[in-house]
Amino acid sequence: MHIRLAKENVVDSKAMRDAYCETLMELANKDERVVVLDADLMSSMGMKPFAKEYPERTFNVGIAEANMMSVASGLSLTGRIPFAHTFGVFATRRACDQVFLSGAYQKANMRIIGSDPGITAAFNGGTHQSFEDLGIMRGIPEMTVIEPTDVVMLKDVIKQVKDKYGMYYIRLVRKTSTKIYEEDSSFEIGKAVQVRDGEDATVIATGLLVAEAIKAAQMLEEKGISLRIIDMFTVKPIDQEAIIQAARETGAIITAENHSIMNGLGSAVAEVLAENEPVPMERIGISDCFGEVGPIDYLKSKFGLNAENIAQKVEKILERKSKKLAEVV
Repeated sequence: MHIRLAKENVVDSKAMRDAYCETLMELANKDERVVVLDADLMSSMGMKPFAKEYPERTFNVGIAEANMMSVASGLSLTGRIPFAHTFGVFATRRACDQVFLSGAYQKANMRIIGSDPGITAAFNGGTHQSFEDLGIMRGIPEMTVIEPTDVVMLKDVIKQVKDKYGMYYIRLVRKTSTKIYEEDSSFEIGKAVQVRDGEDATVIATGLLVAEAIKAAQMLEEKGISLRIIDMFTVKPIDQEAIIQAARETGAIITAENHSIMNGLGSAVAEVLAENEPVPMERIGISDCFGEVGPIDYLKSKFGLNAENIAQKVEKILERKSKKLAEVV
């Protein structure tokens, strides 16, 4: 693992879907086993260049996501390396049984790409906003669940999983993301990245919320609060060591995710803390409700997925931490 943090956290000029397509084309050029499966979203996922270059390795199954997972499983069991992509809601809710039985249960070798997670579905609204996909996929045995934070991480992760046999769910923002890492960074699946050191509390974030956590840390710094930030891009298997160390060293944990507070990152971290190092904890995410139509900035504010809410949660948890320390004394 080699990490270089970006000097500025600005919106990347390249959409994640374009980086996904370019990386797959690079891999397909070197390995004829790489194939792509699409469920009538070739344009939305930015995969037309791949289809044009490798038509014999592009399978558009139509609006039949469950069938796509079974086809991907069959291709993998005949030696191909399938990347099956669609919106996150269709890759998980709609196709869960096929992912479980055709994929994981029979030890298939599949990379499932779920795009537009959580509020990033924006104007597609509540029907397309996947607030539960991490929970669904981390509940499937032997499934690795990853949420790349930016374009740099996405490209590195896609290259890694190409040669790692198994079941992978990768959720990614389809359009632009905030730049967190420099181009030559590399990552280890299953190992968290500490993007900022701090002593008073720790925010463990994933995806869209990493950039918001950085903004919150900058806001709190003006108040003399030192905030540690951990990018937990692998939700399963989760980096228990990083969680336990943060709990012991800062004494307070906040999780932040573009997902329901149930069954996702917050639940996974809470499980580790409860069994190893109980400390005051707060969860930021969707609070057991459906999504709605709107621009992303509005939805961030609506559901509390922004720097301001993270900062407020940190101040709240520091009060809890102080009370706990007072009780010990």
